[in-house]
Amino acid sequence: MAPSWVKNLTPSAPQGSELLAKERAQSNLSVEQLSEFLHTKDVLQRQDAILKILKSEKAFDKSQNYFSGRETRFTNALARAKRLQQLAAKHGWTQDEYQVATELISEPGPYGLHASMFLITLRDQGTSEQHQLFLHKAERYEYIGCYAQTELGHGSNVRGLETTATWNAEDKTFTIHTPQLTAAKWWIGSLGRTANHAVVMAQLIIDGKSHGPHPFVVQIRDLRSHQPLENVHVGDIGPKFGYNTMDNGFLLFNRVKIPHANMLAKFSSVDPQSGKYIKPPSASLVYGTLTWVRSTIVLQSGGVLARGVTIAIRYCAVRRQFQDRDAKSLDAGENQVLNYTMVQVRLLPLLAATFALHFTGRGMMALYQENQKKMAGDVGKAGQPGRGPSPEELFPSTDLLADLHATSCGLKALASTTAAEGLEICRRACGGHGYSSFSGIGSWYADYLPTTTWEGDNYMLTQQVARYLLKSARAVLEGDTSDNDTTRILRTFLARRDMGAAFDVLGRDEDIVAAFAWRTSFLTFESLKHRDEDKNSWNNLLVDFWRLSTAHSQYLIVKNFYDALRSDTVSQELNQGTVVLMHKLFRLHALHTLEREASEFFSSAAVTVRQIQLARTKAVMNLLEEIRPHAVRLVDAWRFPDWQLDSSLGRYDGKVYEDLFHRASEMNPLNAITIDPYPGNDVLVKKDDRDAFKSKL
Repeated sequence: MAPSWVKNLTPSAPQGSELLAKERAQSNLSVEQLSEFLHTKDVLQRQDAILKILKSEKAFDKSQNYFSGRETRFTNALARAKRLQQLAAKHGWTQDEYQVATELISEPGPYGLHASMFLITLRDQGTSEQHQLFLHKAERYEYIGCYAQTELGHGSNVRGLETTATWNAEDKTFTIHTPQLTAAKWWIGSLGRTANHAVVMAQLIIDGKSHGPHPFVVQIRDLRSHQPLENVHVGDIGPKFGYNTMDNGFLLFNRVKIPHANMLAKFSSVDPQSGKYIKPPSASLVYGTLTWVRSTIVLQSGGVLARGVTIAIRYCAVRRQFQDRDAKSLDAGENQVLNYTMVQVRLLPLLAATFALHFTGRGMMALYQENQKKMAGDVGKAGQPGRGPSPEELFPSTDLLADLHATSCGLKALASTTAAEGLEICRRACGGHGYSSFSGIGSWYADYLPTTTWEGDNYMLTQQVARYLLKSARAVLEGDTSDNDTTRILRTFLARRDMGAAFDVLGRDEDIVAAFAWRTSFLTFESLKHRDEDKNSWNNLLVDFWRLSTAHSQYLIVKNFYDALRSDTVSQELNQGTVVLMHKLFRLHALHTLEREASEFFSSAAVTVRQIQLARTKAVMNLLEEIRPHAVRLVDAWRFPDWQLDSSLGRYDGKVYEDLFHRASEMNPLNAITIDPYPGNDVLVKKDDRDAFKSKL
């Protein structure tokens, strides 16, 4: 522990708390009003109430999170997961309230895949009889499960899965088997040490013929001893880059038999008497589940990025480095890092992106809900036995549902990439201290990073967007009358391309949106030409398709941000000053994106070279200057409690250096060990006071 003379030291003036107070005083933005607009007053009050409960519980103490090894972190996470379930039962929490609690705790828990994919799959793909067999017990946590799809040799290519489920007509069972090492289930969350059941995706084999992957409920551990069942080999896959409070696992089967009732049969099944395969009525029902998951990722991406931006902006307002070269006085002192335009151009566009992603996620979730009836309308229609030879062919669905599916794929890819890469930019903007775990950014980044590959690898997903856009372009050229946003922007482009665009992107917000739509349409018809006329192979066009998907998704984010600011609720819930500031954030996000993608906007004739130059040298720089005074209040509006951030650098009160030193000096168990450093002596530890250290915490 530090001596009293060390504890009496303070940071040099001005204090971080003084700097943040000054930052907040220079802006008239109503933080409370904007917070309630983003989250609603009820949600914020619910968060405060749940936070109070969690902070009072010893199980949720975060003081040793950054010092613990993987085994300790996992067992602590298990203790927290159990306590969280107990609190949910005690207080009668809804699913939304439970989700608020998990977000405040801010770590992947061992029940994570049980509470999401396992329960959702049982509910959405099981029959009422199977709900009695499996779902109700799973809801009571008697069965604790996971979703075992990914294998050692296959991830995004679900059709390539190697695990087999062979129908046995003689005793009306299925045999689940792992025929090759690459068929081992791998990366499965909650499987390593926690789950006793798994929904296993396996190739359904009847009379030697494969009918593709289907879901099967398989018990993998004994309900009393929690030991693996016979002919089941299961365990944890080991430490990862992040996500180490989750027990991602492996799973192999040696001809394990399960009853007929264990094949989830709401949409497809095997007749137990005849052994005949009954096809699913419509593959578009699968789109509904995937679209919901991807829409949720888009919605969460804004908040994920906002955590990093909050930490970085607060710290860069406290941190001072060098003197402004143009300062009039030699004793002006060191400059706040946030005053440097090189820092602003990295952080403020990310700040704008947090709002853009938030409004886009809200828009997607609303669109998903609106289209549930159309999803249900596909039930009963004849399914399609398989994909045709053309990669562009889609499963049957309405045009609007196909549009929604493609949108969710593209936005999931772009939003999660933006959030992940943005967190790393935030960490670097914090300088050397950003590399410390105490920054609160590194661990958050590491835990979020797998989002860029799960629910579809981001690069793979872009093919789905391109496939849809090419199909839409062909339909428009053939005179198809279907009407959705995609077909409208494609028709507008065809009608005006000979006249040119002439968009006033520097003066009119609606023209910014139109320019993004124009670029998407141009790239769509260019890709169509390369595919249909030039006969390029699909593989040769993958890079073009990635660019096309990115352009389309950037358009959707810009459009959703613009549409959100034009809604009646904005003028009703926000004062005029805040509305003006939100429009500045919109322009910063859009124009910063435009100047980074300048070559495509110019080659498509959406803008001129001069417009690009002015966007870069004037518009973006002016917006940075205008938004800079409001930066701290804007991140305050996201309302992250210090307990949730768990960051020395992002503290609301600005006591950055005091907290950094306290964690290093007073909370670090390594400082309770006295080592023997001399190479001639085999003794490693001379004295270990960690037990006494822990008792003082």
